[in-house]
Amino acid sequence: MTLTLLGVNHKTAPIGLRERIAVSREELPEALNALAATPGVTECMIVSTCNRVELLAAVEAPGVQLTGFFSEHFGIDASVLTPHLFEYHDKEAVSHLFRMASSLDSMVVGEPQILGQVKEAFAVARAAGTVSSQLEHLLQSAFSVAKKTRSETGIGSNSVSVASVAVEMAGKIFGSLHGRTVFLVGAGKMSELAARHLVQQGAGAILVTNRTQERARRMAEDFNGRVILFEQLHEAASEADIVITSTGAPHPIFRREHGHAFLHRRRNRPMFFIDIAVPRDVDPEMNKLDGIFVYDIDDLQQVAAAHMEERGRQAVDAEAIIAAEVERFHQRQRTVNAAPAIVALQRKAEEIRIAELQRIHARLGTLTPEQLAAVDALTRGLVNKFLHPPMQALKQAAREGDAARLDILCEEWSVSAAAPREADPLISTTAESKQPEPQQREIAETDRRVEAHR
Repeated sequence: MTLTLLGVNHKTAPIGLRERIAVSREELPEALNALAATPGVTECMIVSTCNRVELLAAVEAPGVQLTGFFSEHFGIDASVLTPHLFEYHDKEAVSHLFRMASSLDSMVVGEPQILGQVKEAFAVARAAGTVSSQLEHLLQSAFSVAKKTRSETGIGSNSVSVASVAVEMAGKIFGSLHGRTVFLVGAGKMSELAARHLVQQGAGAILVTNRTQERARRMAEDFNGRVILFEQLHEAASEADIVITSTGAPHPIFRREHGHAFLHRRRNRPMFFIDIAVPRDVDPEMNKLDGIFVYDIDDLQQVAAAHMEERGRQAVDAEAIIAAEVERFHQRQRTVNAAPAIVALQRKAEEIRIAELQRIHARLGTLTPEQLAAVDALTRGLVNKFLHPPMQALKQAAREGDAARLDILCEEWSVSAAAPREADPLISTTAESKQPEPQQREIAETDRRVEAHR
């Protein structure tokens, strides 16, 4: 199998170009069929996300070119696209795929979404009939490696976005977020994202206020929440366990005296303020009150940066795991490459053994079934002992990737590294029909293995 992986990602191409070659879920089967029709392509799949569009193909020979597919299918001039493309073959392609599935090639290292996206791309390709045994084995190995990197390292254990860090901090303060009331002060995108994270973790009622009431109403509808008039935000705030504020006000709208009032009405139950406004909406003095916890945008970014640094350390361990798994996969593939020659050698030896038994059959005289079985076992054992060294030599040459040595060994033993021939010149049909039944079964099994490796 010769592998080719070609594509663009967030590191090599701007979003404007990635948008032009993005493939939607609905368009993917058509694109796969077009790629599969490219001369020399035997199997293929396409991974298309907001950060990458990558083609993975098993091709008949290393020289098969896939660059033209991008230009032709998406109608983009090659001179515009080519400078942004990366291309990997065989072992490098396997390494890139394993790293991608393990999220080491992601914009946010350790994020979990990419593995699901690769799995979905594989499922679509399989449904479209563009993947078979070769890519099936490769992708299943990639999924196993991704699982191993996440289970044996902490690469995905720390939050790295402002919104997810805010949720993490809230969880540490309250223990469980189940049923907690969230108050959105200001209807900005980051506030909405943080709120969505909180809801996913079990937060309950959502209150929304904004200077423009229509925007507050739209966001409240999204969360099935309740609109609070902006003029009443201080009265309503004490209902909330978590306040996410981002108003764009020139001065703090929550001050120390408000904090005292909130704690009094809440009977000192804690409150958590996530202040993502610049200038800040929450006076830092509020953080000095027992029971009030305030994180501003700098606090959240520092935690996220620390988590990102920790992920970087974990990524080093993940890279080591992937390097070992790539080598293991490569060695398995090289050993498989020797299988046709080994089967051919076994079959040829069996042909010679049967021919010799037929040649001396008359000289042996009449033998009982037990004696025939003993002769058969003796000759079979001798053949297996003689075959052991050359088969080990073939496997070793394949493991080491020594194609020249593999060819020499095949030539020396008059076998082919390709699938062995179908015809059997040494034994006639009549002779085969007279073979003991176990021998016929073994030849049939050898023929089946030969066909399986074609």
